[in-house]
Amino acid sequence: MNGSNDAYVRAGVDVSAGNATVARYRDVVAGWRHPDQVGSIGGFSGLFRLPGDDGRLLVGSTDGVGTKLLIAAQARRYDGVGRDLVNHCVNDILVVNAKPLFFLDYLAVGKLDPDVAAEIVGGVQRACAANECALIGGETAEMPGLYAPEHFDLAGTIVGIVDAAAVPDSSRVVPGDAIVGLPAVGLHTNGYSLARALIGEAEWNQRLPDDADGTTYLDALLAEHPSYERDVRAIQGVADVKAMAHITGGGLLDNVARTLPQDCKGVFEQARWQVPPIMAELVSRGDLNHEERYRTLNMGIGFTLVVPLAAAEKARNAVAGAAIVGWIENRKPDEPAVVIHPLRTATR
Repeated sequence: MNGSNDAYVRAGVDVSAGNATVARYRDVVAGWRHPDQVGSIGGFSGLFRLPGDDGRLLVGSTDGVGTKLLIAAQARRYDGVGRDLVNHCVNDILVVNAKPLFFLDYLAVGKLDPDVAAEIVGGVQRACAANECALIGGETAEMPGLYAPEHFDLAGTIVGIVDAAAVPDSSRVVPGDAIVGLPAVGLHTNGYSLARALIGEAEWNQRLPDDADGTTYLDALLAEHPSYERDVRAIQGVADVKAMAHITGGGLLDNVARTLPQDCKGVFEQARWQVPPIMAELVSRGDLNHEERYRTLNMGIGFTLVVPLAAAEKARNAVAGAAIVGWIENRKPDEPAVVIHPLRTATR
């Protein structure tokens, strides 16, 4: 499953170029590393030994909301993007089992509107409170010329903490383990350059086809990126969780691969879960091939957990909407790390 995402490239985003850039970053930073740094760059988050306590690690991650912001700005619906930002970052550090400690936001605007800024940061604060994470500060920058008056960018940094012994060890993943998927409610914070190219503003108030709830395109596009922390903690209460992945840019194909040992592959069956109507619509409109859909979109799975097969049913039943979406097999050197069978009947 090599090659670029042609439809996404035409929309202005090259996932393969992004992966190549991270590889270059590894070369750039290879010359020196802090003695308390743990692991290398390229993960969902970075780890650093807590000064004076080798048994615990600080965990940091930085991210943004992406071009979903353009839709929010055009629709003048602002507070949701603040929640998207925080929840995305919470999920990124959750992959290494970290609990959030504090958050800082960065809001850059073309022209500062105090009411809009307060609405955006209010969404950040509400999501921080929901995740028991302190919003300790941030930065607001007004930069005319760099941004159009009505445009803005929003990013944030989260810091969490985890016991070193509680960080998932992917070497424990073995063939026969099950993969549990937590449902995505929409695009979350990825794939919006493609979505904006395929769904114009004139359609936003129309009803989404095949959506039983009568959701509009705009509501589907702005659906909140959820935090999965409570769901993950519920599953950890009944199952040994060996590895986790947050399904963001790069989809199932790239993100699950980042959390598996080299000799294992994840095998998914699309028949085991539902694809949200907004994604089915984008796949149809964009005529997305197999690789494009599973690298550009989350396709209905927002977070994955690898658990022993014997505990898979308990894990699935611990969270409403969770599903056993695949399993782990041996991987040969020339095989991909993730295989997705979209048409098989789920019989396993």
